[in-house]
Amino acid sequence: MSNAPLIGVKACVFDAYGTLFDFAAAAKGCRDVLGDAIDKLTALWRDKQLQYTWLRAIQGRHVDFWQVTEQALTFAARLMKLEMSGTQRDQLMESYLELKAWPDAAAALKRLKDAGIRMAFLSNFTAEMLDAAVRNSGLQGIFEAHLSTDRVQAFKPDPRAYRMGVDAFGMEREEIAFAAFAGWDAAGAKRFGYPTFWVNRANAPLEELGVAPDGAGAGLQDLVAFAGV
Repeated sequence: MSNAPLIGVKACVFDAYGTLFDFAAAAKGCRDVLGDAIDKLTALWRDKQLQYTWLRAIQGRHVDFWQVTEQALTFAARLMKLEMSGTQRDQLMESYLELKAWPDAAAALKRLKDAGIRMAFLSNFTAEMLDAAVRNSGLQGIFEAHLSTDRVQAFKPDPRAYRMGVDAFGMEREEIAFAAFAGWDAAGAKRFGYPTFWVNRANAPLEELGVAPDGAGAGLQDLVAFAGV
């Protein structure tokens, strides 16, 4: 990973979860639902979410991410032998409609927009989930149409999902940067052919997938530097 400034990039697509929006903060608001069990539950919930998206992508059995999220929650609760009321379940699900941006997001996005870089989400989230997160964070007017994987009925890392950026912007892959929080997502985007920046907020090790992002940093200010704006 060189972290050298990008040359010739005209657009940037973002994953939503972790990259721009902080689910952990939203989940803490649900602590009154399950007490300290919420930490273990949300970790299991997220792991099962990912497993279900990958399995559905491989099997060609797409449903929207809201349904995946609900099914993953049901499994995680059963695994932990938690008894939840319908109200408690609804409150946990609603946390995905209450996401807010990380503190570094607004300034970084403004820098990119002022530099003329076009931006959009390329996410497994439904369009409605992305709309809610943008609205909650006051980021209206920054992004172009949401590239939800519902459009192509295939979750990342299916190449059809990553191709949405090329089709939406009408640009070559080399002209579109991809920013992701998850190491596997950064690897998938890089394998597809995007210049890729890993927003490694968790200080995680590089995935052993035989490919590395072009740059990495702990936050979006590092992405701005990587973009050379």
